[in-house]
Amino acid sequence: MSERAPTTVVGQETHHPGFGKEAPVEMKGTVEREFENVVVVMPAYNAELTLERTLRDIPRGSVNEVILTDDASTDRTVEIARKLGITVLRHPRNLGYGANQKTCYDAALERGADAIIMIHPDYQYDPRVIPFALGFLSTGICDVIIGSRIRTRREALQGGMPLYKYISNRFLTITENFVLGQNLGDFHSGFRAFTREVLESIDYHRNSDDFVFDTEFLAQAVVAGFRVGDVPIPTRYFAEASSINFRRSVKYGIQTLGVMLKYIVHTARIHQCELFATPPRQR
Repeated sequence: MSERAPTTVVGQETHHPGFGKEAPVEMKGTVEREFENVVVVMPAYNAELTLERTLRDIPRGSVNEVILTDDASTDRTVEIARKLGITVLRHPRNLGYGANQKTCYDAALERGADAIIMIHPDYQYDPRVIPFALGFLSTGICDVIIGSRIRTRREALQGGMPLYKYISNRFLTITENFVLGQNLGDFHSGFRAFTREVLESIDYHRNSDDFVFDTEFLAQAVVAGFRVGDVPIPTRYFAEASSINFRRSVKYGIQTLGVMLKYIVHTARIHQCELFATPPRQR
């Protein structure tokens, strides 16, 4: 066991060698940011039973505004959201999960957000991790943060994640990490945090209106050179939490592998994939 460094006491202050007032060592490529307008966006569909619980768990003072985009819910989601005093946007008809996120991000950018948190309003993801995710963004360590539900296999399964979803998540996440050169614990989480620069630098409007939007978005972020990291987030699977069925899960898995193939073809310069094109405003 190594010896503990001595502590020097001067008056009432305690000084520990290595913990002084010296300027911090800058990590290569990191730029500290100050966020003046943090916006939470919630892509919602039939979330009347879980919306209020999700909203109440957002740490007080951690965000400036919450925007809920409703994808033509058939329940009281919009009514409850308005009673809770949050900003509500509504699609006149159901457009899909990806289309819902596009509306969310457009609205956040229009309102001048410099940091954006996307969280599903189904209470499956714990909003209490918001300040920690923002910390990684503000220090410049990461540009994108994903909430990882799979810190350990036991926690994920005890939290109610179906075994087939766990197995498919592990297979897809391992594949995506290998292809994209990342080391994330969970590529398929409904908790994500971004800086404004990320949303302005990739053309997310090219993405699918379906669930594979999330995979396309992360691949675009990697192509654009943004740093992606994750934070552990508790898993909550229960009756009211939204979840796609087995058939749609299979479709999603196949589409995810398709995105990985497009990434390989694009980065190998075999074919320039339109999905990874620079947005017009950045050209």
